[in-house]
Amino acid sequence: MRVLLISTVCTEGAYLQKALRESAHSLQMTDDLRDGLHLASQDTFDAVLTVAVDTESICNLATLLSEFAHLPGSPAILVVLGRATPVERARMLRAGADACFVQPYSFIEMQERMLALYRSSVQGLGDPTLDLSLKLNPLTRELVEGDKRFPLTKREFLLVESLLRQPDAPVARDQLIRYAWPDKDVVDPSSVNLVVSRLRRKLELHTFGARLETVSRFGYQIITTQLPPALAFSVSRSIGGNA
Repeated sequence: MRVLLISTVCTEGAYLQKALRESAHSLQMTDDLRDGLHLASQDTFDAVLTVAVDTESICNLATLLSEFAHLPGSPAILVVLGRATPVERARMLRAGADACFVQPYSFIEMQERMLALYRSSVQGLGDPTLDLSLKLNPLTRELVEGDKRFPLTKREFLLVESLLRQPDAPVARDQLIRYAWPDKDVVDPSSVNLVVSRLRRKLELHTFGARLETVSRFGYQIITTQLPPALAFSVSRSIGGNA
């Protein structure tokens, strides 16, 4: 998943940043609410996770939540508060949050709630990737095709996830880099080539029907074997960039 984390609390932000990256999410982070709103309006995210602990941050968040709730792509909006009463939590939900957590919270529960909101979103949009036999298992970080499977590194997982959002269609190289290398400002082209080559070897080794092809002067595409072309090119939830 593509996640935007907004946190003005250094310790809390660092913890969530580490946990989200270890869970193989494509993560972008900022410490400013308005900057986060701008980022989310320029790129497409599956979820926006905002941490507001002190009174001022909570008030500012409540004011801006309606704008977050109307972002392009309708990302799930999750809020983490410090101590908050049921009335205060309800206020956040009425303002536009899809889920509200208070400290102490369980990251496992937060992750599952975020995934559940994402599943509901893509099912409502009729996402064509739901019908593919080629799937990613986020719990085991494996690529699965029928009864075949193999493990992926975090970078491989993110690269495949980005490609599977537009199955059988070209994905721009810079779009893939933003998704799979969100923690890097500059990415050496050789790093991308290395991950792609490694994925191709794994697909061949495990006799997958899917193929990873280069699109000259543009990027890459993953070729699946299950969807007819008309469905394969129907993209209902793409990530930002030139696709």
